[in-house]
Amino acid sequence: MVVPNNSSSAAVVVGGGGGGSSGGGANATARPSSSHSRPPLSSSSFSSASTSSGVSNGGTNSATRITANGATNGGGGGGGGGKLQQEQAFSQSVRTRVPLSSSNNGNSRRSRSLSNSFNVPASRNRSPSPSPSPSSPYVDDPEPGRVRVAVRLRPRNAEDLSEADYPDCVEVQPELKKLKLRKHNWSAEYYRFDEVFAASASQKRIYEVVAKPVVESVLEGYNGTVMAYGQTGTGKTYTLGRLGKDDVSERGIMVRALEDIIANTSHSSDSVEISYLQLYMESIQDLLAPENTNIPIIEDAKSGEILVPGASVVKIQNLDQFLQLLQIGESNRHAANTKLNTESSRSHAILMVYVRRFIHEEEVSDISSGKRDKKAGAPGLNVPTIRKSKLLIVDLAGSERLDKSGSEGHMVEEAKFINLSLTSLGKCINALAENSPHIPTRDSKLTRLLRDSFGGSARTSLIITIGPSSQHHAETSSTVMFGQRAMKIVNAVKLKEEFDYESLCRKLETQVEHLTAEVDKLEKLREIYKTEMETKLREYQTSFADVEKRLVSRCECLEKENACLESKMEDLLMELDKLKEHNDLMQDEIARLEISLKDVEFIEMENAQLENKLKDTLAELSRAKDDNDSMRDQVAHMAMNLKLTKQQQQENSAYQKVLADTTNMYEQKIVDAMKQSEDAYARAENAEGRVEEMKKNLADLQMSMQKVEMENSRYQKALAESTQMYEGKIAKLSKQVADEHSRFTDAEEQLNSVRNLLSDQQSLVQMQAQKDIVGLESKLREMHQLHEAMMNELHLLETERNDLLFDKERLESKINSMRQSITTEEERRKAAEIELVNIKKVVPESEDGFEEKRSYKRERFSSGSSSFGQRSGIAKICEEVGLKKILSLLTSEELNVQIHAAKVVANLAAEDSNQEKIVREGGLEALLVLLESSKNKTILRVASGAIANLAMNESNQGTIASKGGIRLLANTANETDDPQALRMVAGAIANLCGNEDLHGILREDGAIKALVQMARCGNSDVIAQVARGMANFAKCESRAILQGNRSGRSALLNDNALTWLIANSSTTSSSTRRHIELAICHLAQNVYNAEDFVSSGGLKELSRIAVESSRDDIRNLAKKTINSNVTYRDAVDMV
Repeated sequence: MVVPNNSSSAAVVVGGGGGGSSGGGANATARPSSSHSRPPLSSSSFSSASTSSGVSNGGTNSATRITANGATNGGGGGGGGGKLQQEQAFSQSVRTRVPLSSSNNGNSRRSRSLSNSFNVPASRNRSPSPSPSPSSPYVDDPEPGRVRVAVRLRPRNAEDLSEADYPDCVEVQPELKKLKLRKHNWSAEYYRFDEVFAASASQKRIYEVVAKPVVESVLEGYNGTVMAYGQTGTGKTYTLGRLGKDDVSERGIMVRALEDIIANTSHSSDSVEISYLQLYMESIQDLLAPENTNIPIIEDAKSGEILVPGASVVKIQNLDQFLQLLQIGESNRHAANTKLNTESSRSHAILMVYVRRFIHEEEVSDISSGKRDKKAGAPGLNVPTIRKSKLLIVDLAGSERLDKSGSEGHMVEEAKFINLSLTSLGKCINALAENSPHIPTRDSKLTRLLRDSFGGSARTSLIITIGPSSQHHAETSSTVMFGQRAMKIVNAVKLKEEFDYESLCRKLETQVEHLTAEVDKLEKLREIYKTEMETKLREYQTSFADVEKRLVSRCECLEKENACLESKMEDLLMELDKLKEHNDLMQDEIARLEISLKDVEFIEMENAQLENKLKDTLAELSRAKDDNDSMRDQVAHMAMNLKLTKQQQQENSAYQKVLADTTNMYEQKIVDAMKQSEDAYARAENAEGRVEEMKKNLADLQMSMQKVEMENSRYQKALAESTQMYEGKIAKLSKQVADEHSRFTDAEEQLNSVRNLLSDQQSLVQMQAQKDIVGLESKLREMHQLHEAMMNELHLLETERNDLLFDKERLESKINSMRQSITTEEERRKAAEIELVNIKKVVPESEDGFEEKRSYKRERFSSGSSSFGQRSGIAKICEEVGLKKILSLLTSEELNVQIHAAKVVANLAAEDSNQEKIVREGGLEALLVLLESSKNKTILRVASGAIANLAMNESNQGTIASKGGIRLLANTANETDDPQALRMVAGAIANLCGNEDLHGILREDGAIKALVQMARCGNSDVIAQVARGMANFAKCESRAILQGNRSGRSALLNDNALTWLIANSSTTSSSTRRHIELAICHLAQNVYNAEDFVSSGGLKELSRIAVESSRDDIRNLAKKTINSNVTYRDAVDMV
């Protein structure tokens, strides 16, 4: 798998491997990131002198290249002699230059043997290089909840250097995030992790890359885990629990994590608390209070969180206090001297850090905005929010082999418990990596404590520590494979927030007090305002009376003035009428003159036309004269030509005839031209006479026209002067009338507006005063009611909380007792089942059949008779608690409460006497809502079982169908893949199939189709219920057809049920086979199904049932069906 970088990872796990945990896993690959320059070696960092780190003789890094055959070539290094000199120099620096700590605390004792090999000063010839970036390597990871795994290689210690026969088997490539593990010189395996640290990596680098993302997510409200895993003596305690008193750079993850948490929390509003435990020989002990031993582990019924109630919890004020507590805990931890480690941890140490942060209202958080629970109290209230998170830092004891560690006596028992717990952890990791449905977390207390870290809701990081020596190749390989499997685990990280109702209550009380004071203040202001309004009202009334008197006197004056103006206006109107009559006469005269003017204009137009015609005639006359002159010239010329012609006639006798014709023709033309000329001359003379006459008439007309125009202009001038004079008088009089009228109108409007203004102002003042009084009174009542409602709600919430706590305790005690009785009855049931199996071997199964519904009840009661004690216990709880209270628990927000309540209701529904009560109290509706809304397999299974029990009652079947239960059952069958849930759903549908009235709804809501689909899951229990349902459906259908209530093909044939019945008719289960045979027989009784039976092979199966069925009644039914149908008989005869 490809492991991309992601900085959002919030869990770091450091663990040890070895012979204790087993199992293999596939190699993980990672996306290569940019390589970091190697940090300088100092007294606070790991150093490496082995050839695997690629250090050359000169002290600088050499590049590593992987060749095609798997070999590794180092560049820039010296020969074998250089390597030997470097190892000797490294060993000498370890023996001479590292001071031993004189502290007596347990941390120093266990870490002293490792610090001798981890703290190596830098070589003088080595130039320092910049440290890598401390940024998290997990940026933009599509799987933020995946477990992050890092590898840390321990440098060679004195033991490794003394064992010259064992070369290094590990080579790390930090820049490629790869680890090479050599088993032989000719074979090697490569592994890729999220981070790979060489022996020279510093404590600060380890913390920032691996653990700091966990701490940051814990501060944001997520749970986190940091765990170390590795073989004994590989540096787990050094990596996690190093105190670093003498050298701050040597501090481990515990100290650095608490330092960051304290620096990023507020002492006034936030709190940081710790517990320090050890798991020693499967017993949890408190390292801060050694007298607390064998502390129990419990699971919170509400949240499912693992709790250790007996452990001491200490609030941390500063880092010095934490260092003191950590030193006390380390001194109380079990440790022993072994061959592999002088201070070997003999227990698993777990540091629990509880962080409680108060989220202010103005704080804007991207995480909380998308994931905060929306169940605050009253609307409009900003409930204070608290984020609670927990950080686990786990230092696992290293696994070891007894032959290598040299453990004896009591240490052997310690080693067994250590290896046992690590083996259990390895099993859980294997199961999670393989997506197994069952995770064996209860096999060990260690796996129970770490349940949330692997497969839970915490961000987890694991750091595995290994040694370089090939002497421990098997342990190193086991550790590496453990890390590879852990990388496949993906946790569902979840933000934990709670509402601080105590702060909200205090805030509301303060607000109520403030509102009460404000109400008192408003009452005083209301009295003052009321007094002011009354004073203003009296002033307005007085001013209104004065204004009214003035207006009355003014109105009287205006009325008198108006009478005078009216008399004047009447005189002016009479004069105006006279002027209008005179004006009408003038208008008539003007109209007459205008008509005369039009006649003159017409005459002028006609004269103009005559002048034009005269001009044309004169022009034509001149043209005629010109033509006449030309004709005369032509005649003269022709005469001359005639003479010449005559002279030539003698000479040209041949042309005489032509000339004679031509002469005649021209003579005729000349005569015609002469006539035309005379006519034109006569016309010209006539035209000249007419022109003279027309000129004379025109002159007369022009004279008369001038006279008319002069007279007309005189009349128009007089008319204009008189009109202008009268218009001025009329305009003056109209203006005076309009002015007087406007003055009167303005006065009247002013009077009305003043009256309206006074009345409006008076009513407005009264209304405003009354409105203010009513508003203040209503606001006071609302505040009083709000105060009472708040107090009542607080009292009710407190009472309800106490009742719920009491009910919870009582239910828990009842459930515990019920669980004990269930365990006892389960043992009895198993014994009864064993006895029943023995009886079935002796008694044959071919007994007389009963009806399908009774056989189903007998099967249920055969399994339910063994749980009679459990049902009696549930009945007793129902009597004490009440059925209504139990049904209300179905709507609880807690998953476990819903599951237990659904189980109780399902067991109660198995009794016929309780079914009507459950439906009447709303239990059916609650179960249907639970079936629709929940995705939990257990709830789906139990709710479907309860509905199946209720569906055994015919009166309840119609209720289930009317409330949409059939559709919900069909949808559940299509969405879930849990065989047990499918069995319950199939049983419920099978019971409903026995009701003929519901067949139409079963087809429409897809229940029949879902029944056929459920049969394909392959589970025998589900198939048995499907076969029973089809038998019930086919029996009711065939009965309805025989009674004449129905006709047509069976609905089962539309969903390929017949094909499934034929294919599974030879099943091994006798009960399932019986139901399938009955279904086939009942389907065959429908005459409309005959053709489908013959074509699909159903008739052949029916014939086989008639012969080979183990039950006589089914054989007889099959024979009867074949003989009663003509199609079947003909088909059998043909065969």
